Amino acid sequence: MINTELQPNKAHHGRNIKRLREMLGIKQEVIAIELGITQQAVSALENKEQIEEGTIQKIAQALKVPAEAIKNMTDEATVNFINNFNDNAVNHGTNTNYNCTFNPLDKVVELYERMLKSEKEKNEFLKKLLDK
Repeated sequence: MINTELQPNKAHHGRNIKRLREMLGIKQEVIAIELGITQQAVSALENKEQIEEGTIQKIAQALKVPAEAIKNMTDEATVNFINNFNDNAVNHGTNTNYNCTFNPLDKVVELYERMLKSEKEKNEFLKKLLDK
């Protein structure tokens, strides 16, 4: 029989990604677009206990959090964070400021520019096919 008291709390990378994503109010689709994968692939990542370092780095960048948060956050640390957050929260009524660290409009413009670039590349490829 294994004594679980002697084992260190092992972080579940996928669960940490999901928690952080939900705390930040980010949908799986947004992460999927950032990583160039499907929403289903993001869901599968969130169910994995251990995720490769490179993938963690990309997800951390998409979430704008340190990779260490994904790799090291344990269930206990998350509960403590949530409890402290709720204890320190102040109700500002309907004028709540969530201290957004980015301009959502910038994200829309960024997505538009990527889509435009993709369309241009597709058109160039089609032109080459037609010229042959």
